[in-house]
Amino acid sequence: MDLLSELLAPLRLRAVFHSRWTMRAPWGVAGPAERCALIHYVQDGGCVVELPGLPAPVRLAAGDLAVFPHGAAHRLADAPGRPAVPLESLLPARDPGATGAVRIDGDGPATTMLCAGLHYDEPAPPLYRALPPVLVLGRAAVARQPLLAGTLAGLAREWDGDEPGLPLVAVRAFELAFVLALRAALAEPEPGPEGTSGGAPVLRALRHPAVGAALLAVQTRYAEPWTVETLAAEAGLSRSAFAATFRELVGETPMRHLTARRMHEAARLLTATRLPHAAVAHRVGYGSTVGFHLAFKQWYGTTPGGYRSSATPSSSRSTSGRSL
Repeated sequence: MDLLSELLAPLRLRAVFHSRWTMRAPWGVAGPAERCALIHYVQDGGCVVELPGLPAPVRLAAGDLAVFPHGAAHRLADAPGRPAVPLESLLPARDPGATGAVRIDGDGPATTMLCAGLHYDEPAPPLYRALPPVLVLGRAAVARQPLLAGTLAGLAREWDGDEPGLPLVAVRAFELAFVLALRAALAEPEPGPEGTSGGAPVLRALRHPAVGAALLAVQTRYAEPWTVETLAAEAGLSRSAFAATFRELVGETPMRHLTARRMHEAARLLTATRLPHAAVAHRVGYGSTVGFHLAFKQWYGTTPGGYRSSATPSSSRSTSGRSL
C-alpha cells in the first residue's frame, strides 16, 4: 500500500484561490497564517522566503517551488530584511475559487510567481500535521519529476490564455502539483534547509522502511489492538529500537500517534455520520464505550456527544468533497 496516498486521502480539496504576482525590486509582502495549503512557484526572477523558526531566509530562483502544507505565516521579498506590506492590502479578498493578481512596481529586477491557496476540509490527519512548515524543491528537483514540471509550466501558460474553464482547470492542476510536490519531497535524498524539506524528521520517517511500515499500519489499520511490541514486529525491529527510532523521526511515541489517528477518525465519524457512539468506538479500536468516552474527552476536552452536537453544519456535510 502507498503511505503517501494514505497520508493525503483524508484531505478533501474544496477549492483553490490562485494569483499571479509580478514585482520589481525593491518589494516585500507579509502573508498571514492561512487555513489552507499554499504553493509559490517562481516563473522568472527570484525571491527569499522568511519564516519564523527558520535559521536563515530561503532563496528561491526561477523554476523553484515552495509548498506550505499548513499555510504558515511567512514573508516574501526580493532581499532579506526588506520592509513588507501586508498581503491583505494587495489581495484583500482571497475567496476559494477566485483569482487575483499582485503587481508591485520598482526600478529593480522583476520576479514573476504563480501562487495558490488550496482549501481542504479540516481537520487534517495527524501525520499530515507533522509535515514541516515549508517544503522547498529546487529547479533540479522539479525537473526530476516531469509530470510536476509539466503541470507547473502548463499552469503558467494557462494564465496567459483566455480559455474557458480556468477555475476548474486551476483546481485540478494545483491539486496535482501539490500531490506531486509532496511525492518529490519524499523522493529527494538530500535534505533541504533546516526545517524545510528533505531533512525534516517526518519525511525521513515516511522514507524509513521500518518506521514507514508502522506508520502505514497505524494509518490504515488503526482499529487493530496494537501495542508497541506488535508495531515493532510490523516494522521488523526490536521493541527498544523501534520505540526510539519512531519517537526521533515522528516526534511522539508510537502509542500516542496511534491514539491521535484513532481520535481523528472518531471525530470524523461523529461529524460526518450518525453512527451510535458504541459503533464509533468499535470502528476506531475501542472494545469499551466507556474507555472510548474517557479517551475522547481527555483528547478533545469534551465528550463524543458534546463534540457531535457542537459540530458546525459545514463540517457535518464535509464528506462530499473530492479527495486528494
